[in-house]
Amino acid sequence: MLIPRSHPRATSLHIREKLVSGYKSGLVVEEGLLAHGRGEMFDYLIGEKTSKYALKAIKAASETLILAKSPVISVNGNFAALCPKEIVQLAKVVDAKIEVNLFYGTEKRKRNIANVLKKNGAKEILGLDPKHSRTIPKLDSARRIVDESGIFSADVVLVPLEDGDRTIALKKFGKKIITFDLNPLSRTAQTADITIVDNVIRGMKILINYSKKNIKKKNLSKTRFDNKKNLLESINLVQKNLWRMSHA
Repeated sequence: MLIPRSHPRATSLHIREKLVSGYKSGLVVEEGLLAHGRGEMFDYLIGEKTSKYALKAIKAASETLILAKSPVISVNGNFAALCPKEIVQLAKVVDAKIEVNLFYGTEKRKRNIANVLKKNGAKEILGLDPKHSRTIPKLDSARRIVDESGIFSADVVLVPLEDGDRTIALKKFGKKIITFDLNPLSRTAQTADITIVDNVIRGMKILINYSKKNIKKKNLSKTRFDNKKNLLESINLVQKNLWRMSHA
């Protein structure tokens, strides 16, 4: 039986299709598919919709990106497969640079991701030229290698679908970190300055819309945001939904 696209399951199936297509196109690796499976579980636990706590984080993220001196959007395979159009749109709205940065990196995979971003309107993509590479200290994975004019010199980095080690290393290196993470208990979620506990496809669209409105404001200022408190609210939401499911 065909499921209407408005049905929550249809959304999940559509996302899976995009990731499988990304895998076949050389954007996503097997480990990325496994990581998505964990995220899909948590999306179900938050109700497969953007919570008011996620909206608070998105609002704070929008203000932080716009007010940043040198914001950068870090792109991995899953992010590129799911949101190529939105990545480029957000970068244009908040005047951020785009950098490809991979845990399981090959030159071919980097080029594949860059090509997808270019097809969606990106003009400049960092992280492709070894001549401009620098190293994030206290990090062992391939993600320690970053672009000198990108993540290395950024003050704010948007790192959706991130691994905990690099989030911690970037924080120690003095970066303000914004992330999308459906698991509010993950190291990334707990370490970041702003954690958006939402599906990245839903959240990126809202973040773009918020930013378009905020960029027009003459005296934009940062709203006070407590990431730990907001994460606790998201955890409570998961617990409430689990209770409802168990008593249905």
